[in-house]
Amino acid sequence: MDSTKNFPVAVIGAGPVGLAAAAHLLERGLEPLVFEAGPTVGAAIEQWRHIRLFSPWRYNLDAAALRLLEASGWKSPRLTALPYGGELVDNYLAPLAALPEIASRLQTGARVVAVTRQGLDKTHVRNRDTTPFTVRVEHGDGETRDHTVAAVIDASGTWSRRNPLGTSGLPAIGEDSAADRISAPLPDVTSRDRAAFAGKRVLVVGAGHSAANTLISLSELAKDGPDTTILWAVRGNSAAKVYGGGDADGLPARGQLGGRLRRLVEAGKIELHTGFGIASLKALDSGVTVGAVDGRTLEADVVVPCTGFRPDLDILRELRLNLDPAVEAPVELGPLIDPEFHSCGTVPPHGARLLAHPEKDFYIVGMKSYGRAPTFLLATGYEQVRSVVAALAGDREAADTVHLELPETGVCSTDAGTSCDVPAATGSAAADANTEGGCCGTPEPVLVGFPTGLTHGRSGIN
Repeated sequence: MDSTKNFPVAVIGAGPVGLAAAAHLLERGLEPLVFEAGPTVGAAIEQWRHIRLFSPWRYNLDAAALRLLEASGWKSPRLTALPYGGELVDNYLAPLAALPEIASRLQTGARVVAVTRQGLDKTHVRNRDTTPFTVRVEHGDGETRDHTVAAVIDASGTWSRRNPLGTSGLPAIGEDSAADRISAPLPDVTSRDRAAFAGKRVLVVGAGHSAANTLISLSELAKDGPDTTILWAVRGNSAAKVYGGGDADGLPARGQLGGRLRRLVEAGKIELHTGFGIASLKALDSGVTVGAVDGRTLEADVVVPCTGFRPDLDILRELRLNLDPAVEAPVELGPLIDPEFHSCGTVPPHGARLLAHPEKDFYIVGMKSYGRAPTFLLATGYEQVRSVVAALAGDREAADTVHLELPETGVCSTDAGTSCDVPAATGSAAADANTEGGCCGTPEPVLVGFPTGLTHGRSGIN
C-alpha cells in the first residue's frame, strides 16, 4: 500500500467482521472507510434478532473492538451468556459503531455496486498493483459516487443471496413467479411475522439451523393457532443430521434443540417429507403447489427457504480473483473448507496469505470468504481481519502468525449465511444452556452447527 497510503482502506459491510476490520485498521494507524448497505450496522443480523446463538459472548467479541469499547467505558455483557441476535447488535455492534473513531468513518445506506482499479478494467496489467481502487457506491441520498481507496476488505457476507429452492443449484421452475409465497429465511413466526404464518399451511425447506429454528418456532405458534399446519421437506433420505447428538452432544443447547425437533416429528406435530428435491413451484390464488423431482406434490400457503446462501460476486467482476471452482472461496482456502470433506473444526487456522488474490491488497473475509461452504465461525472471521490488516500494514510476521485454534470436530455443518455465528434455538432449549455446567463453560471456542456425525464433512455419509 506504499504508493497509495494517503487513501483510506474500504471495508464493505458493517457486521461483526467488518467493524472488527475497522477497529484493527485504526490500531494499525490506517484509515478505514466502512460502507454498509443497510440502514444500520448489523443489518443482516437485524433480520434474525429474535434468534439466539449457540456460542457465548466471549467468542463473539473481537479483541481490537473490545479495546476501543473498553476505553470508552463500555460495560461488557456476561461472557458466558448466549446472546440473541438483537443483543449482539444492541449491546455490541451499535455501541462500537457509535464511537467517534468508527462513526466518523462509517456510511450506512451505502450499497457497493462495483469495485475496480482506477482507470483500469481487469484486462489491464501495467501498474496495476500500484493503482488505487475505485469503489462505486449507491448512497442513500440517491446519488452514486466513486470512492478512491488504497485497499479493499470485502466483509459483506452472504445473507442477501440465498440459495434457490430447486435442485442442481438452479431455481425451481416457477420459483421466481412464486416469490410472493416465499418468506425470508429466518422469519420471526411467533412475533413480528406472526400474521403471515398463523393458521397457514407452512412448508419449511432445508436441513440445517434455519429449518430447525423455524420448525420449532412454528410448533409454538401452532399451540395458539391449531389451524397452523407444519410441513418439512428435506432432499436427503433422513433428517438424522438435523436431530444431532441428543444428550451426547457437546453443546447441550444444540443437542436439546435437535431432540426437541425429533420429538415434534415423531408426535406428528411436524409432517416430514424426505427425499423431496424441489423441481417446480406453481403459484395459485390460494397458495402454492410445490412439486418434487419424483412427482410428489405438496400444497402450502407459504414456503420458508432454509437452503443456505452463496456469495454475491457480481460487484467484483473487474477484479482479478482466484476462486475455488467448487465453493467459490479463495483458491487456497477452498479445499480446506469444502463441506464434502471438512467441518469447521477441521479447517486449519488461516489468514492473509490464504485469503490473498492476484488482485493485490484486496481480500474477502468473513462469511463471504467461505463462499458456498456453510462452516464459518465468527472467531475465524476476527482472526482473518487481524491477519489481513497486519498484511496491509506491512507486518508480514504478524499476518502469517495465526493464533486461532479450533478443536477437530464434525459438529459444524450449517446453512446460515450471515457474517457471524449461526443462530440457535430460542426459548427453553437455549435458555437451559445458560445454566451452570452448560456449554458455556468449555475452554475451547464454541462451535456452532448441528452435529453431522462426521469428522470430515459429507464424504463420510453412507
